[in-house]
Amino acid sequence: MTYVVSDLHGCFEKFQKLLKEIRFTDNDVMYVLGDIVDYGEESMELLCDLSMRFNVIPILGDCDYRALRLLTELDQMLKGGSPDPEIISEMTAWITDGGQKTMEGFKALDEDMKEGVLEYLSDLSLYEEVTVKGKNYLLLHAGIADFDPATPLEDYMPEDFIRVPLDPNRPYFDGVTVIAGHVPTYTLPEAQKGKIYRGNGCILMDCGAAYDEPLGCLCLETDKETYVS
Repeated sequence: MTYVVSDLHGCFEKFQKLLKEIRFTDNDVMYVLGDIVDYGEESMELLCDLSMRFNVIPILGDCDYRALRLLTELDQMLKGGSPDPEIISEMTAWITDGGQKTMEGFKALDEDMKEGVLEYLSDLSLYEEVTVKGKNYLLLHAGIADFDPATPLEDYMPEDFIRVPLDPNRPYFDGVTVIAGHVPTYTLPEAQKGKIYRGNGCILMDCGAAYDEPLGCLCLETDKETYVS
């Protein structure tokens, strides 16, 4: 089976519970639509677990993008590099905006594991195009900034996929369902709290797992939604 989840945000316990609930095996594939880290308690535990799973395909989120840059700087500082005052200011802001547990978890790793985490984050894809049972899907974290149907996806910048949220009322592509996260569905007036939201040619997956809401998962073969709290 092919599964999609989004915005795990360090919720390692919920993720483990989900894998048991859907009976995830080596014959299945799971796409994680970004924001693996921050806000939750176990970002590093989650990252290390995902990095060992050959059949879990991560996509870059804005929190992952920020963490990669700042953890790279932190790694250099821990090795004796001179801190940049601007970076220190950014790190301070990050700590107060959900990054404290991510930073603490990274500092607790040995050198090999630190290197592995940075390499894993640097390899996250910007989007994935998937076809399941004859249906086409575009999987990404947030949306496509300054979207133009005539512009090939490979011509966009990384920031274009992680900053600007998807417009659930706008059709993007004919014959392609766009699946994204980034915006908790409970912030949408038309959505049911704690549930996956289906818009016009799109599906929004972030149910707010980091904010005491369920973690939602969608199976593309069966269209079944699964939730764990």
